[in-house]
Amino acid sequence: MALVLAALVALVWANSPWQASYGSFWGFELMLGIDAFSVTEDLQHWVNDGLMVIFFFVVGLEIKRELVRGELRDPRASALPAVAAVGGVLVPALLFLAFTAGTEGAAGWGIPMATDIAFAVGVLALLGSRVPAGAKLLLLTVAIVDDIIAITVIAIFYSDSISALWLAAAVLGLGLVVLMRRLGITAIWAYVPVGLVVWLCTLESGVHATIAGVALALLTPAGRVGGRPVLDTLEHRLSPISAFAVVPLFAIANAGVVLAGDTLQAAATSPVALGIAVGLVVGKVVGVSGGIALMVRTGWGHLPEGVTTRHAVGVAALAGIGFTVSLFIAELAYADPALVETAKIGIFAGSLLAGLVGAAVLGLRRRRRGGGADGPSAGPGPGAVSGSPA
Repeated sequence: MALVLAALVALVWANSPWQASYGSFWGFELMLGIDAFSVTEDLQHWVNDGLMVIFFFVVGLEIKRELVRGELRDPRASALPAVAAVGGVLVPALLFLAFTAGTEGAAGWGIPMATDIAFAVGVLALLGSRVPAGAKLLLLTVAIVDDIIAITVIAIFYSDSISALWLAAAVLGLGLVVLMRRLGITAIWAYVPVGLVVWLCTLESGVHATIAGVALALLTPAGRVGGRPVLDTLEHRLSPISAFAVVPLFAIANAGVVLAGDTLQAAATSPVALGIAVGLVVGKVVGVSGGIALMVRTGWGHLPEGVTTRHAVGVAALAGIGFTVSLFIAELAYADPALVETAKIGIFAGSLLAGLVGAAVLGLRRRRRGGGADGPSAGPGPGAVSGSPA
């Protein structure tokens, strides 16, 4: 809800009589640091390159937890959501390129690949008990694998020209973190200055600065250190900051699109906007549910208990809500402000439609001949996949 409100604030501000102040405020330049160790960015980029490191650090902690203690620990259990996530990345990207091939808009092929965990899980929360716990677990696991792929894509394809010297300095900083762990340094505050140096070196290297947050998170110990669960402690402390401060600020700084009649009309026929919307809605459903069907039919994976084909399709549709990371990639993909604005309209339209489709599919309660409703406790039926309860 905080993310929704923040996006609405941005849209209202950008379309109000004070719309000029939106651009001037987020375009205000601010320098932090001293001399050679200073960074000058406008406020929007301080949010995108600076504060969003906290968001990606929390994502990295979630990935580390899943790899060590969660669903991704067991290769057999993680195979199905991993293949589903790969399908949910490749098909949207290919559909987008089908619309934009040969144009400057093709650079945004990574935009429809992303899944916004906050929005997708929020829709599931609104549906309540109508969605089995297994469907929520499936969506979370698919979204986390999707995050891993998106982070890799950002690091490789949406970084500037790489400075080997600054990148080496960032790697040395990460090495220092490992050394501090080996020396038994357990105070979290001691790692903060090193983390800031790693962030600065990553920013200057040309690799997007948010990757520093992911790298530092993956180096965080998943077990107890000095009797304290470090990963859980950091996640507990930083998740509220990320959810209620960083991500809403990001939405306010990036979701302010002028929705004038000519802008919407241009977007309605733009290959970029259409490619993003179709990629998020159709591409995610086809890619994710196709990956799930492949794994189930070949016997290489199975759906969680209580999850039917309908639930799998609904989860695939919700995976098309790409809001936060899609907006993030759009800012990286295009230098032309007009293309960025068009891409954002495609993201809004595609994410909204994907959310509505997912909610409609998951919210259905199919009546059976015996009068019972579709649910995890019902007996087997024609809607089941490979023996899953209907």
